[in-house]
Amino acid sequence: MIETILLTAARILTFDGQTPLTNASGFFFLRDERLFLVTSRHVMYDEPTKHFPDRIEIELHTDVNNLAESTGFSMPLYRNGHGVWRQGLDKAGEIDVAVIEIERAALPATAVYRAFTPRHLPGGLDQVEVGSSLLVVGFPLGFHDTLHHMPVVRQAIVASSFGMRFQGEGYFLTDARTHRGTSGAPVAMRVAAPDAALGDLPWMLLGVHSARLDIGTRDTEQDEALGLNCAWYADILLTLTAN
Repeated sequence: MIETILLTAARILTFDGQTPLTNASGFFFLRDERLFLVTSRHVMYDEPTKHFPDRIEIELHTDVNNLAESTGFSMPLYRNGHGVWRQGLDKAGEIDVAVIEIERAALPATAVYRAFTPRHLPGGLDQVEVGSSLLVVGFPLGFHDTLHHMPVVRQAIVASSFGMRFQGEGYFLTDARTHRGTSGAPVAMRVAAPDAALGDLPWMLLGVHSARLDIGTRDTEQDEALGLNCAWYADILLTLTAN
């Protein structure tokens, strides 16, 4: 049995023409029959690092009975000179989350994946306590099961008050060991008593992993890195995937 949460994640490769640039992580989100790829906004475009890809490619499983079978699926990032991804803003500034709609008709007919939906987002009655156990599902440094094309997971915990904007930003903190390439990974919590609406994906989607958080004044010789990370609240997806 394959854990369905592993099939929500997609390895992202960014390109400038035919030149490969970076590895990143992403995941599928389904809303009103429209399918989106979610990742960090800086995967699509990042001025500080001069990262300007013009297309991305994801790896898709194509045989439910043989996960060693896969294919690359390429998506242009620009149409008529304009970016086709959606990104968000709030009162604190840019949100490091982006979505790009996937043309479902162009997918291989036998494509194998799972997608989070709005029902997987936390509701008003859901309790997420500090210290709660989480998983971050992605491709750190591009590392993954290259035979079966599957991601790996990192254990994490909620490291700040969930529901409170840490330092006024639209994210909460996680405590986990992460690496480059994990940007855009889903941050999820197992649902103890899932209902039928969640189908075979009994996970609550809490956030989108963005980056490691550190202190600029840290003495690199005496002090270890904090080991904390930013996870943008996943409810931004309701805004970014609205018609």
